[in-house]
Amino acid sequence: MNHPKQDSELAALVLAGSHEAYSELYERTITEVYRTVRFLIGESSDTDDVVQEIYIQMYRSLGQYDTTRPFRPWLMGVVMRQIRAYRRKRWNHIRLIKKAQHSITLDHDFSGEVVDKVSYRPLIASVERLPFKLKQVVILHYLNEYSQEEIADTLGIPLGTVKSRIHAALTKLRSKRSSEILLRGKVEDLHEA
Repeated sequence: MNHPKQDSELAALVLAGSHEAYSELYERTITEVYRTVRFLIGESSDTDDVVQEIYIQMYRSLGQYDTTRPFRPWLMGVVMRQIRAYRRKRWNHIRLIKKAQHSITLDHDFSGEVVDKVSYRPLIASVERLPFKLKQVVILHYLNEYSQEEIADTLGIPLGTVKSRIHAALTKLRSKRSSEILLRGKVEDLHEA
């Protein structure tokens, strides 16, 4: 039932502006195109949209078709490009949805953390007083939950530097915390006397 010469002749007529030739070419190829798209996409709800895009693209690209060559392989090339475009678009859409869901989860988690952080205002104040390089790694590691490797990549510094900065920051925070507790204890002792 495949008539390569007739398909090529119809394509030439479509190029010349014949709407009847386009309709006939469509009727001759729709079953093969639809079956191919349906098999490769798997989503019956999107198949019609992709097939429609294929025929729009076929019409737009027909000027690039060499009428001395078989038409169906050329059309299958259009089909495959449109399927790839659909899959890429779908993949990007899925990634955006996952990213939005992740961001919603983070927003929810973050609001809970804000309550926790308000109760730790002295600790926050201590972190804010750290030198920038130390504050940077503390915020990335403990607030944003980056791994040490991710921090190294983000800041463009060696992993060992990240580890030493975290250690230095924690040491400073502990010493500040200890001195605040000692100071607070001495002040409370004065009030009791």
